[in-house]
Amino acid sequence: MSDSTPAVPTAIRRAATTDLPTLGRLAAGLVDVHHRFDPQRFFAAGPDTASGYASFLGRQLTARDAVVLVAEAEGIVVGYVYAGVEGHDYMSLRGPAGVVHDLFVDERFRGRGIARALLEHVLAELHARGVPRVVLSTADRNLKAQRLFAGLGFRRTMVEMTRERDDA
Repeated sequence: MSDSTPAVPTAIRRAATTDLPTLGRLAAGLVDVHHRFDPQRFFAAGPDTASGYASFLGRQLTARDAVVLVAEAEGIVVGYVYAGVEGHDYMSLRGPAGVVHDLFVDERFRGRGIARALLEHVLAELHARGVPRVVLSTADRNLKAQRLFAGLGFRRTMVEMTRERDDA
């Protein structure tokens, strides 16, 4: 948080079905940010991205091994985190873990500690469920997120590399 950006009182809570339209919009923002980082690797948000993502997250609200939390500031939902509890993943060569799939804060509210609060809450929830580790991925160019994750004790363990078919 910068000295010029005041802290915003934030409430972190479980997402509800009434949050789904906002979650869809925020998730479409997550897609857009990644697409801007690398348009060859990440697809662009389309006209159905927000509604499709809202539908997907709606199913996760009742999934036994999923956690969807939202951050409220100034009376509105301004961010969310979506994570799951997974067993052995032989493709990733890892044992059981909590996996943070999405973490996103509306750009108007960034730099105020909201992403950190969301991540701290989901880490506590995952640890309460007994996961031995938590993993996440971030775009290579998302240096702010990488600093946040490192500051909360995450370390680099994998590097994804992409080659387009035309790169031959």
